[in-house]
Amino acid sequence: MCLAVPGKIIAVDGELTAEVDYGHLRTKASLQLIPEARPGQWVLVHAGFAVQLLDESEALETLALLRELCKDAE
Repeated sequence: MCLAVPGKIIAVDGELTAEVDYGHLRTKASLQLIPEARPGQWVLVHAGFAVQLLDESEALETLALLRELCKDAE
């Protein structure tokens, strides 16, 4: 199963790599597929690549649903 997770871009370096905040975790993600992405924007990340820009309300709603699913799986 594949899963793309929303995160907020914290910083972008010169090589199209972003630091992305997922709430309790920060990791690097490639911006090669959406090079126009900027700090402060929300992106959908799959397999280390930001694949889509999201608006904040959509990102937060998706994160809430994922948290609920994880809670139900316990």
